[in-house]
Amino acid sequence: MIEIKEGAFIVSDAHYSRKRLELLNFFKDIQNKKLKPTQLILMGDMFDLLFGGINRTVKRNQELVDILNEISKDIELIYLEGNHDFNLKKVFKNAKVFKISQQPVECVTNGKKTYLAHGDFASNTGYKVYTAVIRNRFVLFVLNIINIIFNNIILKKLDFYLDKKDDCNTIENFEKIIKNRLDEKFECEYFIEGHFHQNKKIEFEKFHYINLAAFACNQRYFIVRFANKELLHSNKYLGD
Repeated sequence: MIEIKEGAFIVSDAHYSRKRLELLNFFKDIQNKKLKPTQLILMGDMFDLLFGGINRTVKRNQELVDILNEISKDIELIYLEGNHDFNLKKVFKNAKVFKISQQPVECVTNGKKTYLAHGDFASNTGYKVYTAVIRNRFVLFVLNIINIIFNNIILKKLDFYLDKKDDCNTIENFEKIIKNRLDEKFECEYFIEGHFHQNKKIEFEKFHYINLAAFACNQRYFIVRFANKELLHSNKYLGD
């Protein structure tokens, strides 16, 4: 079972791309020991597009991939795959990578049961079928060939769509949505997830729910602190 350590950094939904470079500097500061987490927990959608099996998506993110692989030699790296970054076991060989089918991930935090998830695991049947198909290695192989033959047409269309997408919207009736998804289904001390980008805490009868802020929206990351009243201390990355 994964133990979440005091001093761990938890980061979610950075959606790193050619237009969002703050994450690169953040990880460079960890690589250079300017920032010193005891553990690094990435909660999915760290990259806007990173699919193991689509070589182009790895190459375009190669600098950041290399930095994370270097960091993971010294610091435990836990990576929960999201809907924008998946099939990553061979990309991050030193990391503990958890697929959507393995989420939520049961952990222990200061002796207390905690679940971690990217956030898209409890979806409708249609979405579950889609996630299974798009992660299939044969499907990715075919898409990779099509992409190469037609001059990166698939990635260009995805880039066009993602460049217009607003990742920082407030979701109405968010508490009701989460209650319908999770309440009465889990017993733990904490349930932590990303995906929705809401930066909200909700108290349920059986657990404390935390939806993380998206690094893409405000460069917020979280430090695990056992001594404080709140488990996660929110920090804003300011760079140099």
